[in-house]
Amino acid sequence: MRNLNISQCVSEALRGEMERDSSIVVIGEDVGRQGGVFGATRGLQKAFGELRVVDTPISETAITGMAVGLALEGYRPLVEIMFVDFIGVCLDQIYNAIAKNHFMSGGRVRMPIVIKTAGGCIGSGAQHSQCLWGLFAHLPGLKVVAPSNPYDTKGLMVAALESDDPVVFIEHKGLLLTRAEDFPFGADVPQERYVVPIGSAAVVREGTDITVATLSGTVLSAYAAAEELAAEGISVELVDLRSVVPLDTATVAQSVDKTGRLLVVDEDYQSFGLSGELMTRVFESGITPRSFGRHAVPDVPIPGALSLEQAVVPQQASIREAIRKVVGS
Repeated sequence: MRNLNISQCVSEALRGEMERDSSIVVIGEDVGRQGGVFGATRGLQKAFGELRVVDTPISETAITGMAVGLALEGYRPLVEIMFVDFIGVCLDQIYNAIAKNHFMSGGRVRMPIVIKTAGGCIGSGAQHSQCLWGLFAHLPGLKVVAPSNPYDTKGLMVAALESDDPVVFIEHKGLLLTRAEDFPFGADVPQERYVVPIGSAAVVREGTDITVATLSGTVLSAYAAAEELAAEGISVELVDLRSVVPLDTATVAQSVDKTGRLLVVDEDYQSFGLSGELMTRVFESGITPRSFGRHAVPDVPIPGALSLEQAVVPQQASIREAIRKVVGS
């Protein structure tokens, strides 16, 4: 097994796809000489030149606007917005141009753009600690991806780069430098090219008593909580959603039909978000769990103090207690 971290998986996917498709260009702040804030584009400018790996000024609006123009001219740009929190600066370009141009042109225009960004809570305060995949999921026209492990990261990045629709690819800041040996699943990353389909969830741990559905960095925490609860005789089935749009309701519903209980865990905000949407879709599919619950970030800005952040963001211990509550009810 190659012990790659998630940033290296992104880099490997990008390098392979740029060699295969000369229309792929990478643009963003410090993506060239520095190789990205987490090293995901390290060495790409040297390999492909400054016209295909472009260092930009600090202007997210200009970066996303450039991506729209490049897509209109037949390119397949990947733009890096360092932290997802900065997306508000360029949101107009994303939801009024990137997400809508295909529809507004009657299908004549494609927007094969990947917006690569990093979310997740790592003790960086209210303006640098959000996930926001629920925000993008609410805007029609975008695919939204949030991988949890090295294998999925590479395969989903390949899928994003070959997609003719725009993809928001949200990495988790807390996972980017985590090496494969620390993942109990998805650690083995083939060197050859492979694709993980966008919109396909994965059962990463089988169980019989309760289905826990989550994504991104919280999958690791939920997995650890499930291992602890196994010693108490509680069997947890863990579903990694992998993406928010498309949302694989069928895999979750099939699991709930087996276990009879559902807990949705989400590192994003609770109200009007993924947790309520997924639960509703499971009910609408005709599956009615005996008991259910959701565990997400309450409707407060993420606190600056790490201890307070951990009090509001789902953690291994709080997920364990949420599972006990649903099983007990």
